[in-house]
Amino acid sequence: MNRLRQIFTAFVAVAALAAPAMMATPAEARLSITLGSPVVEPMPFALPTFVDEGGAGDLAAQISQVVASDLAGTGLFEQIPTTAYIQHITSFGAPVSYPDWQAINAQALVTGAVQASGGQVVVKFRLHDVFANAEFGDGLQFVGTTDSWRRMAHKVADAVYSRITGETGYFDSRVVFVSESGPKNQRQKRLAVMDYDGANTSYLTDSSSIVLAPRFSPTGDRILFTSYSSGFPQIYLMDVGSLAIRGLGEQPGTMTFAPRFSPDGRTVVFSLERGGNTDIYSLDTGSGQLSQLTNSPAIETAPSFSPDGSQIVFESDRSGTQQIYVMPARGGEPTRISGGAGRYGTPVWSPRGDYIAFTKQNQGRFHIGVMLKDGTEEKLLTASYLDEGPTWSPNGRVIMFTRQDAGGEPALYSVDVSGRNLRKVPTSGAASDPAWSPLLP
Repeated sequence: MNRLRQIFTAFVAVAALAAPAMMATPAEARLSITLGSPVVEPMPFALPTFVDEGGAGDLAAQISQVVASDLAGTGLFEQIPTTAYIQHITSFGAPVSYPDWQAINAQALVTGAVQASGGQVVVKFRLHDVFANAEFGDGLQFVGTTDSWRRMAHKVADAVYSRITGETGYFDSRVVFVSESGPKNQRQKRLAVMDYDGANTSYLTDSSSIVLAPRFSPTGDRILFTSYSSGFPQIYLMDVGSLAIRGLGEQPGTMTFAPRFSPDGRTVVFSLERGGNTDIYSLDTGSGQLSQLTNSPAIETAPSFSPDGSQIVFESDRSGTQQIYVMPARGGEPTRISGGAGRYGTPVWSPRGDYIAFTKQNQGRFHIGVMLKDGTEEKLLTASYLDEGPTWSPNGRVIMFTRQDAGGEPALYSVDVSGRNLRKVPTSGAASDPAWSPLLP
């Protein structure tokens, strides 16, 4: 079993811990962050290093650091320095002295413990509402392999995030991207995959041919991408576990690119260029049936399904400039939804179904923006020399994209859908074309 398969299939189980006598229901507790509000003050939280209950060694500290980093990295939470702590948690079952945590203005307190034995790791935690003097919800326990310790840390952070915001988290997820190296006139590109925060990078292809635009399947077990291995662009499908690759939709005398899965994973939609004309097609991955969805002399590309699979958003220059259109998933007359100044491209439907993210070029600047699915309430989230290629987090709250400064190397950045919390995603070198996975099972 190769390392990549271990990363994707590492066993992680969850169970609820017995609740202590003092308990506040979510309705009674004060812990709450309303996402989407105009002003969000970061919630101060305390997270003492998880207790080592046997054999954990450095894992207890490492897991604690990842949980804290996940929460603080959202911009919604602010970690209180451990030097300010009054109570020192030395036992997972020890009573919490809430006045000690109130004194340092902690609103949320996360306590936990780690045990490791025989290649198995057990992580348990509790979330406390400090000013309600009570635990917030049931404690949880995750059981997994030593290799999956970061996944368990992300799951703890997801659970904390979900309880406080009322929405699903996004930390236990992966990002596939194009890793770039070499001089610009001899660029080498290969597919790579990493944790959402830049850790655990693995390479999926070598650098023998240029690869572009990787996309995860809805279940995260397959990846679509475009490769120049044949000398011209063609789309391919990769099995994440085995790294087996096969071509899709190969037609004599054509080029295929910009693929993306349907929500059920059984259909791939992409662009096909034949005789100088580029239209959007769909392919049934089981039967191999190919269907043409657009028929226009314009260049039509970058299709993306709505979460319910009923519509496709795409870019086209049929109006004379690059704009965004929406059409039924089986084809039909498209409706233009972009209406501002400039050019629009690379539209991607949010997994929530509410927004469409896009790249916009106007007055010499590139932007990542969002608009409602009917094109209204356009909001530009970024601006730089070159920002492009947005991809949504699994919960539809964060967008990752490629940024490149003049003369610089491409890098990955993320930004909240509100336009706050712009952050660079750490990678070992130049990187582009990110695509977020669903939450891992």
